Amino acid sequence: MQENTARAAKPSVAPAAKTATIDDKSIALRINGKPYAFDGDAEMPLLWYLRDVLQLTGTKFGCGIGACGACTVLVDGKAQRACLTPMKATAKREITTIEGLAGADLHPLQQAWVEIDVAQCGYCQAGQIMAAADLLRRNPNPGDDDIGRIANLCRCGTYPRIRKAIKRAVEITKENAARESGKK
Repeated sequence: MQENTARAAKPSVAPAAKTATIDDKSIALRINGKPYAFDGDAEMPLLWYLRDVLQLTGTKFGCGIGACGACTVLVDGKAQRACLTPMKATAKREITTIEGLAGADLHPLQQAWVEIDVAQCGYCQAGQIMAAADLLRRNPNPGDDDIGRIANLCRCGTYPRIRKAIKRAVEITKENAARESGKK
């Protein structure tokens, strides 16, 4: 079996993570609300920084060519493939990973994923949830066609449960909003 040469190169030695000490050569960014300064190879994929340096392993390596979506994160609220995003493109950006999606409580998508029991093997699920978070940010009440345009792959074929969970997340969001407005 031949090796896929299109994969993003994984650095042999990961640079140490630094928080908030910025110099002229550092790339300042925020990940899950925390400031970081990256001073490694500017072409290094964001995926390797997240996984190898920060140990945020919820973002998965799937294909290395941006086709599967297992590495989907939010960059300034928009779904983006971390395997294709060079660190230089993250300067002054807010990155959200699956680890940073929830606050004190589970995000409505995470809650829905658990309720609906979406995951089978689970490998793609973080990327699926992050892509769905972007969809719900753009369209708080998506239809089946909108949900069907999410381009993330699930090798186990859990698409019907993913669709059901996204719709359930819409309901949970509305329930939470009604509960909050009742407290005021």
